[in-house]
Amino acid sequence: MSNGVYQVKLDNIFEGPMDLLVHLIKKNEVDIYNIPIAIITDQYLKYLEWMKSLNIDFMSDFIVMASILTKIKSKMLLPVHEGEEDEEDPRLEITRPLMEYLQMKSVAEQLAERNFLGEDTFVRNPGKETDLINHEDEMIKVGLFELIDAFQEILKNISPDHRMDFTADRISVKDRISEIVNILEEHGSITFGELFTSRDDKSEVIVTFLAILELVKLSLLRIVQHVQTGIIRLFYL
Repeated sequence: MSNGVYQVKLDNIFEGPMDLLVHLIKKNEVDIYNIPIAIITDQYLKYLEWMKSLNIDFMSDFIVMASILTKIKSKMLLPVHEGEEDEEDPRLEITRPLMEYLQMKSVAEQLAERNFLGEDTFVRNPGKETDLINHEDEMIKVGLFELIDAFQEILKNISPDHRMDFTADRISVKDRISEIVNILEEHGSITFGELFTSRDDKSEVIVTFLAILELVKLSLLRIVQHVQTGIIRLFYL
C-alpha cells in the first residue's frame, strides 16, 4: 500500500478476550467446567499471533488473559502430591469469571432484543437486510473470531508462495473499502466468499479482510451466518 503498513485497532469495538475463550470452548465442543486448558491456551496464543501478523492492534486485556491462561496451564502441568487432591482446581480461576460473563452477556442480549413499543420509548427501525433474508432461515450474528476462522479458510486456498508484503499491495485498504461499499450499495448484501476471487494473491486477500474489519468498526456492516449452510453474509447498514 502506498501509505506503508496498515494497522487495524480494535478499540473495544470487537469482542474481547472472554469472547475469544467462549469461541474456543464452543469450537472445541468442550465442557466449560472441564476445560482442556493446555489446548485452549495454545489456541488462544495462536489467535493472538495471527492477529499480530495482520497488524491488528488488540487490547492489553488479551495479553492479561494470555498470562492467566499460561499460569493455569503451568499449574495443571505440575504433579499432584499426596494430600493435595482436595485443593481447588486451578481452572476455576477462569471458569468462574467465564460463567459470570456468559450470564451477563445472555441478559444483555435479551435486553437488546426486547421490544420497547409498550413504553413508547424506542422503535426499532427495520434494517436494510429485512427484504434480503428468508425469515424461515435461522441466522446468527457473526463475531470477530468467527470471521477470522472464515478468513483462515480463504487463506488456505492461496498459494503458500505468496508473501504478506504490505508495502507492495496493488490496492489500499481505503480503496478496497470504497469498492466494497459500492458493491453493497448496489446489491444490499454479499457473501463473505464472494469478496475473494481465485485471482487474488495473499496481500489482496488480507487487504479485503482489513477493509471488512474497518467497515464493521464504522458500523456500516452487519455480518450474519446461515445456521444450516454456514454461509456468512455481509449487509450494508
